[in-house]
Amino acid sequence: MPAVEEILKQGSSIVWGQVMLFLLPGVGLFLTIVLRALPWRQTFRAFLALWRGRRSSREGDITPFQALMTALSATIGTGNIAGVATAIALGGPGAVFWMWLTALLGMATKYAEAVLAVRYREIDARGKHVGGPMYYIRNGLGRRWIWLGWLFALFGMFAAFGIGNLVQANSVAEAARMTLHMPEWLTGVLTRCLRRWSFWAASAGSRKSPPAWCRSWRRPMSAVRFG
Repeated sequence: MPAVEEILKQGSSIVWGQVMLFLLPGVGLFLTIVLRALPWRQTFRAFLALWRGRRSSREGDITPFQALMTALSATIGTGNIAGVATAIALGGPGAVFWMWLTALLGMATKYAEAVLAVRYREIDARGKHVGGPMYYIRNGLGRRWIWLGWLFALFGMFAAFGIGNLVQANSVAEAARMTLHMPEWLTGVLTRCLRRWSFWAASAGSRKSPPAWCRSWRRPMSAVRFG
């Protein structure tokens, strides 16, 4: 176990080293300049489109509002609590300023990712829309870069077990144990059943499915509460 922890520490120091700390705001600054601060200039229009997107009769499995809330479901959560607290504890109050600055520049990065995902998305054999970095790497950069799309999908699959599930499940189990005196295994079973039901309902592609409706209104409340 100590050997595994040492390998993870070395990998983390490389991934989150000075190069990454430069690329995160650097790419955002570059895209902000290239796009002429489009995400900043069109903020009001974006919120207006978001409000109008609550109901839509256009082509798609879910409404634009539900799609955005689904994306935010993977963004707003444990990291906004533990991550911010850790950053302030290690870097002091000044860390908040750099997080704000990185977020402002990151708006352009997120905008570019979303536009590319919609531009290069596909329809699978079941008639469902599929997209993401894997698809716009392959369809946008060409077949020569398909290996990069495969790597992104592979690493994303591994990350789903860690930052996508383990941290959240552990936080839920710990909170349930301390407040409700519920054993960890029972929390795990209940969480697993809820996630299974959520995936089953979402796979139907219904805009009125309970998971889609729940995400549509739970995410904005979480954003306000964590903000």
